[in-house]
Amino acid sequence: MSDQVRASHILLMYEGSMRSTATRSQDEAETLINDLKTQIDDGANFAGLAKEHSDCPSGSEGGDLGHFSKGMMVPEFDQVAFDIEPGQNSDVVKTDFGYHLIQRTE
Repeated sequence: MSDQVRASHILLMYEGSMRSTATRSQDEAETLINDLKTQIDDGANFAGLAKEHSDCPSGSEGGDLGHFSKGMMVPEFDQVAFDIEPGQNSDVVKTDFGYHLIQRTE
């Protein structure tokens, strides 16, 4: 297993999630992230959807988080980012920050 990975993500926060300024409900965020997952599975451009929908500042960069080592992200995110293969997209991942879709790029 590599010491570092590179990944992009789409984050949808909801009212009450950690560091959130979002006004959507948790149910609305979950519905939207599942819709985005379906679009990606159907061939939509991950980076384009990140730019359009992600609540993370990385969204302006297509969701690119750059390279990071194990332990730098919250455990739920870390686990998935290191478990999927380069080029692979994750299922929906829930953390204290909200709902994520992760794309491992390296």
